[in-house]
Amino acid sequence: MPDKNMSTPFPADENDDDVMVTIELEDRDLDCEILTIFTLNSQDYIVLMPVDEHGDPVDDSMVYIYRYLEDADGSPAIDNIQTDEEYEKVNHYFTQLADRDYPRS
Repeated sequence: MPDKNMSTPFPADENDDDVMVTIELEDRDLDCEILTIFTLNSQDYIVLMPVDEHGDPVDDSMVYIYRYLEDADGSPAIDNIQTDEEYEKVNHYFTQLADRDYPRS
């Protein structure tokens, strides 16, 4: 049963086109597909999957999860998850979403 502090993830429409972003890491830029944006306990999170130059996943099992923010003008930003406890909760919820939306065969 869904927790009242959990929201419907983005994209809500399965027919949405892939949305790509580039994140700056310490040693390189990384192109990623936005898999979902969801809210858990009043905090937004974004899940990113690294892709190659053709837009194909580098590794289907590797994702990056960040806090997702928008400034007063609506410009998006990401921030690191602050604690191991927060990460565990967010990762658990994302795993539930992935299992529901993409069941393993």
